[in-house]
Amino acid sequence: MSGLIEALGWTLLDFLWQGALLGAAAFLTLGLLRHARPQQRYAAAGLFLALCLLWPLLSLHGRLQGMVAAGSASDAASLFAAYAPAEHWQALVQRSLPLLVALWALCIAALGLRSGLGLWWLGRAIRRGGRHPVWQARLTQLAQDCGLRRPVRLRVVDGLPSPVTAGWWRPVVLLPASLLSGLPPELLEALLAHELAHIRRHDYLINLLQNAVETLLFYHPVVWWLSQRIRAERELIADDLAASQLGEPRRLALALSELEKLQFSTQRLALAANGGDLMARIKHLVQPEPYRVNWKAVLPALGLAAACLGGFANATTDQLVSKPDTSAVADFTSCKKPVWPQAALAEQRTGTVTLGFVIGADGKVKSSEVRKSSGHADLDQAARDGIALCAFKPARHQGKAVASRKQMQYVWTLE
Repeated sequence: MSGLIEALGWTLLDFLWQGALLGAAAFLTLGLLRHARPQQRYAAAGLFLALCLLWPLLSLHGRLQGMVAAGSASDAASLFAAYAPAEHWQALVQRSLPLLVALWALCIAALGLRSGLGLWWLGRAIRRGGRHPVWQARLTQLAQDCGLRRPVRLRVVDGLPSPVTAGWWRPVVLLPASLLSGLPPELLEALLAHELAHIRRHDYLINLLQNAVETLLFYHPVVWWLSQRIRAERELIADDLAASQLGEPRRLALALSELEKLQFSTQRLALAANGGDLMARIKHLVQPEPYRVNWKAVLPALGLAAACLGGFANATTDQLVSKPDTSAVADFTSCKKPVWPQAALAEQRTGTVTLGFVIGADGKVKSSEVRKSSGHADLDQAARDGIALCAFKPARHQGKAVASRKQMQYVWTLE
């Protein structure tokens, strides 16, 4: 099996528990920040989403560099080893890794195609959208009032229920043609101020990065939950900025109430004024709650988040070296002959097991895997149990004891 596929497969499995741990920390943190400003909740959710990407990347990098046992005994395997059935589930998962990675890659391709089609539609809408000199002038004036130095283009598009912001370097606001005649000018201006707030904050670029994380880690519900929270807080922040510029929060609230009738579901490759929970946004504008947060209460949650990465750091301190100066040597006086399973002995089952295992800097076997099965799960497991009892003189590199990999065969024969 390719080392990359093996490392990637175990990394994807490990993120199941890593993401759950980060999700628990995020849930606690955001709960403690429920009365804080949207900017603080946005930053917290963004931090945890970044950790959801960073932790698997560090794990994959470590495996590829030989810092952790690539496929031999992943954290996922270690967590559930105590519950493993007699058939040796880890060997089954090991054989299934290529299929797992292939399915993951197929889903990545499908989601990537979906995102690509969305971006293509936006590009076509920008190219084919009509111009409106009057509203372009009003948008330019609003952009100058809020401190934007980049020119912001306006395009009138059919088929949209709400203004949409697209582009980062050359931002453009897509304005639904139906709103030009169906919404009073002062309410439409409020919606445009909301879109300009997104442009000021570079939210389009951040939103694209979010979509990339969602695509790579699509299989974990914590990623989707965090991304949804980020989008909800982002809309509240843009509402606050727009209301501050307009000086009339109720005007923006009224504009949002009109958009509620036009609510629709779509992937957020662009930023629409009707994003998030519209009723919650309207309440936030009309009846804002006083902001307060007890930072002492948040510290334990932040400590839990730090522990998530700290646990990984501690797990990789016993660094594996692929080519040490001297290899590990077995202390055969400590190695006992593996116990022949009674059922296998009664049925006179034989075979050869090829084991791969990791020897720590302390000379103990840290993990093992079946590289080539004997054809009998009980003989394979008995060989692993036997090697786990052996002690080794650890490998040395640059004068220091280091962790290393080793491979050996055990022949089960009745002769």
